[in-house]
Amino acid sequence: MKSEKITSSDPSRRWYEDACAAAHALDLLGERWALLVMRELMFGPRRFGELRASLPGISANVLTQRLAGLEAAGVVVRQRLPPPASVQVYALTDWGHESEPIFQALGRWAARSPRHDPTLPFSAASLLLSLRTMLDPGRAGDLAARVGFRLGAETYLARLEGGRIGIAAGPVEGADLVIDGAPAVIAGAVYGGQPLAALEAAGALRIEGNRALAERFLTLFPLPPKAGSEQG
Repeated sequence: MKSEKITSSDPSRRWYEDACAAAHALDLLGERWALLVMRELMFGPRRFGELRASLPGISANVLTQRLAGLEAAGVVVRQRLPPPASVQVYALTDWGHESEPIFQALGRWAARSPRHDPTLPFSAASLLLSLRTMLDPGRAGDLAARVGFRLGAETYLARLEGGRIGIAAGPVEGADLVIDGAPAVIAGAVYGGQPLAALEAAGALRIEGNRALAERFLTLFPLPPKAGSEQG
């Protein structure tokens, strides 16, 4: 059976012309901003304006191109929310959601870079995906808890159980613990070792519920050592 050569419908785009599946993955997702657009859709559908607001530096024209490319590849689909919203949103397809392990592997690998700058902009999706990536099952042990996050106007509920953590958009009522703050501030507490008391005193963070759980929860996500540090 003769195989057919797959080419891009965009004549200005250069493809690798390589049968390796990894090369084809880069054909599909290798354009600048494409992976970050997917990251922002990992926790649910988003409007165009929401995507642009969460991706500092992207232009409306480039975002339009990336969404069109991802839709053509079968990674993203356009949807319309039911009334009263009745607005168009973008969402990952089931196949698009299967890409999460790619983000996790890249995140663990790149976190070891000595040049990684944690002070750069950090979105809600970045924070939540990092928690699913960096959770240490050994540290979590048999801890079972529901942890809510208020990240501006958005709320998410994490369910920690059996050394695994699931996170989804939704109400936080009834959670054992609620952490309220900007994603970058929460990341500073989780990964930067910034004391909760100091962040609360500065008005940057608010803790509701089980405080002992909050203190323990922040220790469950150790970062890997920087590359080369093992030799020092």
